[in-house]
Amino acid sequence: MRHLLSAIVVLLAAAPVSAADLRIDPQRSRAQFSVRLLWVSTVTGSFEGIRGEIAIDSSTQSAIVRADIDTESIKMESARLRRWVLAPEFFDAKRFPSIHFESSPTPLHLLSEGGDVKGKLTLRGVTQPVTFHLQANRCPPQALAGCVLQLQGMIDRTDFEMRGRRGALSDRVNLGMAIVLIPP
Repeated sequence: MRHLLSAIVVLLAAAPVSAADLRIDPQRSRAQFSVRLLWVSTVTGSFEGIRGEIAIDSSTQSAIVRADIDTESIKMESARLRRWVLAPEFFDAKRFPSIHFESSPTPLHLLSEGGDVKGKLTLRGVTQPVTFHLQANRCPPQALAGCVLQLQGMIDRTDFEMRGRRGALSDRVNLGMAIVLIPP
């Protein structure tokens, strides 16, 4: 029995270690949005409270990105516009304090080469399918810690029950994330 346990320990020690899950660095990661106002100017904001993880499945060579954005963490140039985007007609931060994104399983090579990342976005309690475009970077799929994943996408705000000020505000909202990856 003792030899069997020793053999198991040796086999486990010699087995290749699969890629560990990575975390989103909440200190260096950001998410941003922009929407056209009266077709003349653009309202923009940057969320500083973003956290999450990348779960890597080495058997399928794929990853799932999960990110949560704290709605109240938004920074904007105007305090008046900040109050408005946090109000019930836009993000409704009191009832829905976070925005959640979860990707579909994404091939690991895509995290380096770039391409479309499909997933689901939950905003204001409504979940809809979305596609973000991931920019290519120089990080190999086997060594993503320290890398920055930059994703950009567009949603229709009416899909998320954001129907206020339709005459003055574009229905299209640009969303982006710059996610810095760190080891667990």
